[in-house]
Amino acid sequence: MPDAAEYSVREHLRDDRPITIRALRPGDRDEMLVAIGRTSTQSLQRRFFAPKKGFSEREMAFFLDIDFESHVAIVAETAEDGRSVIAGGGRYIVIQPGKAEIAFVVVDAYQGQGIGTILMRHLAILARDAGLKELVAEVLPGNTAMLKLFKKFGFRSGSKGSPQVIHLTLQLP
Repeated sequence: MPDAAEYSVREHLRDDRPITIRALRPGDRDEMLVAIGRTSTQSLQRRFFAPKKGFSEREMAFFLDIDFESHVAIVAETAEDGRSVIAGGGRYIVIQPGKAEIAFVVVDAYQGQGIGTILMRHLAILARDAGLKELVAEVLPGNTAMLKLFKKFGFRSGSKGSPQVIHLTLQLP
């Protein structure tokens, strides 16, 4: 199994198009900005729980400066018009020993094609390989696609916090 910072695997979307799941690299900044620009306000709000039109330099540094120990990030890369584009991405951040929070987003044009499932599967693999025991996620109640995806992977409703957010947990074997 390769180091998380070197992670790269080929997968196929539901329509059999190839996609690469790989570690986020510092040089991905421009492609990430393009992907964010192609993601609807609604999708960004589901991910960040607030309307987002852009990101500060500090936020961009947080999203791109990955140590691949306490903060692991991967992207889903596919070909579009003969060039590689980022179609989605996911990450986990260790919040206490053995436990990490997971989140991801898929560019609207690629939603419903299995990218979220693929990202979740590979983040779980990386988390297990890193020795993590539990993944947690927070999801807005209206984000039914994400709730369905997490349920498919065995996430369970966790502690009762804010009624505006559903807290989910997954114990890793």
